[in-house]
Amino acid sequence: MAAMPPTTCGQNTPAQPGRLHWPRDPSRRQAPTAHSRCQAERREQGRSRAAAKSPGTLTASSAVPYPGTALALGPPRKGHETRPRVLTARQRSPPAPASPARPRILRPGGQSAPGSRPRSQGGPRGAQRLRPELELCAQQQPLEEETKMNAEPERKFGVVVVGVGRAGSVRIRDLRNPHPSSAFLNLIGFVSRRELGSVEGVPQISLEDALSSQEVEVAYICSENSSHEDYIRQFLNAGKHVLVEYPMTLSWAAARDLWDLAEQKGRVLHEEHVELLMEEFAFLKKEVVGKDLLKGSLLFTAGPLEQERFGFPAFSGISRLTWLVSLFGELSLVSATLEQRKEDQYMKMTVCLETENKRPLTWIEEKAPGLKRNRHLSFHFKSGSLENMPNVGVNKNIFLKDQNIFVQKLLGQFSEKELAAEKKRILHCLWLAEEIQKHCYSKE
Repeated sequence: MAAMPPTTCGQNTPAQPGRLHWPRDPSRRQAPTAHSRCQAERREQGRSRAAAKSPGTLTASSAVPYPGTALALGPPRKGHETRPRVLTARQRSPPAPASPARPRILRPGGQSAPGSRPRSQGGPRGAQRLRPELELCAQQQPLEEETKMNAEPERKFGVVVVGVGRAGSVRIRDLRNPHPSSAFLNLIGFVSRRELGSVEGVPQISLEDALSSQEVEVAYICSENSSHEDYIRQFLNAGKHVLVEYPMTLSWAAARDLWDLAEQKGRVLHEEHVELLMEEFAFLKKEVVGKDLLKGSLLFTAGPLEQERFGFPAFSGISRLTWLVSLFGELSLVSATLEQRKEDQYMKMTVCLETENKRPLTWIEEKAPGLKRNRHLSFHFKSGSLENMPNVGVNKNIFLKDQNIFVQKLLGQFSEKELAAEKKRILHCLWLAEEIQKHCYSKE
């Protein structure tokens, strides 16, 4: 059979070697309909108007045509990828009514938890952005510590400060400055054995006047440790609420009796523990939680203290003992020794403690002239170890934070369970301090 010569498809189309081109049957072509003619005419009219008004090229930086619209870059149609992409104006939908938004679950550092995907917002190339109500959650800005108090106090408690040393001066400053808790307190005066007249405009009053005055409802005990017990007992018997710097007393039995007296009188007895409000303790609490302790030690160094005024080292240093109890639970005493050189004002107390899981903890207090105030700690866990304390920031307003807690107690905003747990911890630490003192003196 002879080969048929190749033919062309359409006019002026050269034949391609090796391929056969069969002519189309003109009879099979469909005549244009009215609808297709109308579409073609509209397209042609649109091109004409666009060419007449703006012969240039519209870019993404062009001005928005009218308020409420935004330029959106439309995706190319399939099969027309080589054509220029056209910018079209898209009407922004009006904002939906505000409704409580379900916050995203965020991990530390602002990362989303699995399954929590940010909602996308229209924009060039599919840029994603959180809705405004969720952006605040994503920023994870730290919230300031708020006191659970009313904005406008219904009443103010008259306060007298006993002792104007370092702690007493800070208490007077916080009472005089505008703070949420200070709004519930009215500083009436201070009590001191020294004749000072006034301090920062605050008048000095006698102890007898402070005890008998109907205006005085609260006493801040900021004197030396050896005088705490007597002042607490006097003010409780006078029907006053009491805030006292630690330690409450220099004996476990005396502290228990004073707490019983406060309950009988229906008054608040609050022992300050600013060491639990420090940034260092907050860091340790996060590091220790959920870990299995193997062993640990805590060494504290500082200058010498007068034992007659501040008590045995286990009492004057009870804040370190409170750290260990708060971190690892109730402890039992294994042994305790005390090394002293009175002529050099040197003292070293070494205490061996044990957790409920029989894990050893060593607490050392060393004081002498020239020793800097510092803490050295070492905690070993099954999952790793923590050596020394990193720089975790400056402790700000820790006495004011303690005052906030005290005012919440005055307002009845602490549950009975919380108050009982705090009382149990404080009495346990005082009991340990007394046992340590007995062990040390029994070996002398």
